[in-house]
Amino acid sequence: MRHSIHDIAKALGAKALGATDISVTGVAEPAMAGPDHLALAMKPEFAAGLVQGHARAALVWDGADWQGLGLEAAIIAPRPRYAMAGLSAMMDPGQGFAPGVHPTAVIDPTAEVADDASIGPLSVIGPRARIGAGAVIGPQCFVGADAVLGQGAYLREGVRIGARVTIGERFIAQPGATVGADGYSFVTPEQSSIERVRDSLGDQGEITAQAYARIHSLGNVTIGDDVELGANSCIDRGTVRDTQIGNGVKFDNLAQIGHNVVIGNDCLICGLVGVAGSTRIGNNVVLGGQTGVSDNLFIGDNVITGGATKVLANVPAGRVMMGYPAMKMDTHIETYKALRRLPRLMKQVAALQKAVFKPGQSD
Repeated sequence: MRHSIHDIAKALGAKALGATDISVTGVAEPAMAGPDHLALAMKPEFAAGLVQGHARAALVWDGADWQGLGLEAAIIAPRPRYAMAGLSAMMDPGQGFAPGVHPTAVIDPTAEVADDASIGPLSVIGPRARIGAGAVIGPQCFVGADAVLGQGAYLREGVRIGARVTIGERFIAQPGATVGADGYSFVTPEQSSIERVRDSLGDQGEITAQAYARIHSLGNVTIGDDVELGANSCIDRGTVRDTQIGNGVKFDNLAQIGHNVVIGNDCLICGLVGVAGSTRIGNNVVLGGQTGVSDNLFIGDNVITGGATKVLANVPAGRVMMGYPAMKMDTHIETYKALRRLPRLMKQVAALQKAVFKPGQSD
């Protein structure tokens, strides 16, 4: 589909300059752009690639000399990366999922599926499940008994939604995501070595063979509106009460959210993050990639953790944390600088010892 520069700018609420009747079929990096592409020259360092490409028009930063860059037309946005959200939506060709219900889909007769929903090949909709208007259920998906998917839900290939899970509107799940698996809950008849280590901070006590009994997950998962779940991410159901995810939360790939976890609104949960059971996370929290959060903790609003941070204690609102164990980022950086200086410091201490110590001399 072709879009004129004028129409794109109007849709984005941006300014179009030059030959705004030029039409494009897609976007490209400046060095790889052809005449039918809108080049993404959103920073001066990106614009340097325009001379290697053949773009006639580009999305540029506010104040750019677009004519000096050899362009015939430009779209100027005060925040070009934010404009990318709308631009990418316009240019996205989608996955090609066909409308309607595929003949190989299995839908329980008691399920309620909106007339305009799309159900892909080999997908299964369980008893009494409810699928909202405009939902797209891709191929090989599963929606369990009594599950609820709000309007505009979009499940990519192989998504699994367990029984009794409730999900709000405009939910997006990438391939392989799972919502509503049982929580990781096991118990021993006697006090386990794990419990003793936790109480003693290191002492296992007498080591004996232990068998683990399974605690079933009787709770469910409740997810708000506008939530996105990355590929192969998992949200476990609660033990008794529900695991809860607020509105606008965005999960990257391979995130693991344990049983009974509560996450507030508009959080970013990056790749390989693991949150252990019964932890509570506030609003607008950002957990950087590979962050690990121990169980039964509280993380306040607006907390940010750096990559690979390990949170082992409660974190007050507004803190920026980093390291293992997690500490304030500025403290962690100072500690790391000091750690790097240790080899030199040890050499200096050894030299001082040699200078002070004289063989054969006594006090």
